[in-house]
Amino acid sequence: MRVLVVEDAPKLRLILESRLRGEGYAVDGAATGMEAVRSALADPYDAIVLDLRLPDVDGVEVCTRLRQVGCWSPILMLTARDGVDDRVRGLDVGADDYLTKPFAFPELFARVRALVRRGVAERPSELVSGDLALDPGERTVFRAGHRIDLTVREFALLEYLMRHPGVAIGRDRLIAHVWDGRYQGDSNIVDVNIRGIRGKIDRPFARHSIETVRGVGYRFVG
Repeated sequence: MRVLVVEDAPKLRLILESRLRGEGYAVDGAATGMEAVRSALADPYDAIVLDLRLPDVDGVEVCTRLRQVGCWSPILMLTARDGVDDRVRGLDVGADDYLTKPFAFPELFARVRALVRRGVAERPSELVSGDLALDPGERTVFRAGHRIDLTVREFALLEYLMRHPGVAIGRDRLIAHVWDGRYQGDSNIVDVNIRGIRGKIDRPFARHSIETVRGVGYRFVG
């Protein structure tokens, strides 16, 4: 399995490369956004670890350029802890996951393993499951041709679940991705928003798109 590490800080890039090699990956490094684009287009990668802040073009632009030309290697974006808007932009242009700095290496390895298992496959910007369609760029949701208005959090939660169909996702993980890791409130907030989503996309259409996984969280079943 081959991984591309895109990080402009030499010391951190070398550490990332070394630790990933220790996990059994073949690893290449890139220090700039344009170098990353050239490398990703020249050779297929099973995963790309992409820092958001780069000296020439940022990680969002790198991701945008790769997706525009049909490069669908899974991308894990590294972002600052307070960069919520940047994470949203990254996911909107085709990044698959993100990890905030500073991070623990076991979590980095787990996320890379998950991306590698997913494999390289085209993931269109619009998420469609049956008659349910969600467009992250336009921030719209339609079911059976009817537009559905969701709150900001409901939209983000539904989008994250739809990006991981069939996967049971815990409440803590949903909070980390939708509310940001700094959220200190009750995990019941996830249940409240799931009820809101179900009341808008499922009950009026006699559907059951989001399944409760007892003791874990929720799973999107389409």
